[in-house]
Amino acid sequence: MPLSPESLSANSEVVTRLGTFDVAFEPDEEPWFTIDGIESPRQIGSDGSGGAFVLLPSQEVLYVSSEGRAGIIADSFEAFVQLVVACPYWLDILKFSAGGDLAEMRRAAHALETTLDDKDEVNEARADLRRALDLPQPDDPVGALYETVAASDAIVRTTDGSPFTTLFNRFSIDSNPMLRNAAA
Repeated sequence: MPLSPESLSANSEVVTRLGTFDVAFEPDEEPWFTIDGIESPRQIGSDGSGGAFVLLPSQEVLYVSSEGRAGIIADSFEAFVQLVVACPYWLDILKFSAGGDLAEMRRAAHALETTLDDKDEVNEARADLRRALDLPQPDDPVGALYETVAASDAIVRTTDGSPFTTLFNRFSIDSNPMLRNAAA
């Protein structure tokens, strides 16, 4: 059976483990954004910073940040879970993407992985989740994230109609001394 929000939510132990990766599978009560062409967006979860995960009719997963950025981050729900498990810092990879540069995203991923405070716990959670969900390790999660965000055509708007911007941010790890040193 393919991985779906329903099959995942049925396994409370797995849902708890995914909390390690800052994902909660409880949608917001009130909608605070709209998506052009989609009458009733299906929010499937949120993160600790107030962002929302939405499963689109195409089965792609859209991320809407509370800071006015949005984009499709995975081609399917399973690819979304694989991304979160492989790169729990996926949003920071986008933050330090230098405007959507794949090489810079790879540098950021490497630096972010080396700076994990709880690397043993994260690796244990990764292994547990892959085993419990029968998930393969993705070949290139950073490349897949880049491709998906770059191709994202969803138009998300605030409730006043203002459009959200891309998830690619202009920063690079060179603008962060800790990450710059970790990448060296």
